Amino acid sequence: MEKEVSQRIRALRLERKLTLKEMSEKTGLSISFLSQVERAASSIAITSLKKIADAVDVPITSFFEDYSNENYLVKEEAQRPFRIEGSGAIYTRLGGEFSGRAIEPMLVTFPPGYPDEKKVSHPGEEFYYVLEGVLVFDVDGKEYIVKAGDSIHFPSHISHQLKNPLGTDAKVLCTVTPVIF
Repeated sequence: MEKEVSQRIRALRLERKLTLKEMSEKTGLSISFLSQVERAASSIAITSLKKIADAVDVPITSFFEDYSNENYLVKEEAQRPFRIEGSGAIYTRLGGEFSGRAIEPMLVTFPPGYPDEKKVSHPGEEFYYVLEGVLVFDVDGKEYIVKAGDSIHFPSHISHQLKNPLGTDAKVLCTVTPVIF
């Protein structure tokens, strides 16, 4: 995880006068994990970062200020791919930046053998359109093979995970709710 993100998490927690124990209670993440994240000794999944952002009442974009866009139009040259350490995926935000956004459109590249850390469930919806490669989704225990030109759309509260089973990148257009970046 980038050191700046770790420092920002700690600064926001301290600004709000929260102990690690209180932050743990608000996020459901362990005290030891939060401590490691703040020291940049552990990477963090996007879902965990979202829990932290919610706990300190900031948009998750505040951790990635370099990637914010203040326009409706997002020109190709303004798109900045970024990684979240530990995930392996490369994310590129495609959405504009305005108050009340309800969806998060992204271009995501999943490297060969990409494993999602574990099955997750959370509020919202997810939509993936595979541009290149193949992804295997496990949604509520049922496996779906999604190839280039195929799409999958499901409510995020259902237990799910995805993986890239091939030796090449899988590139997808992805739209999720709620907004995470």
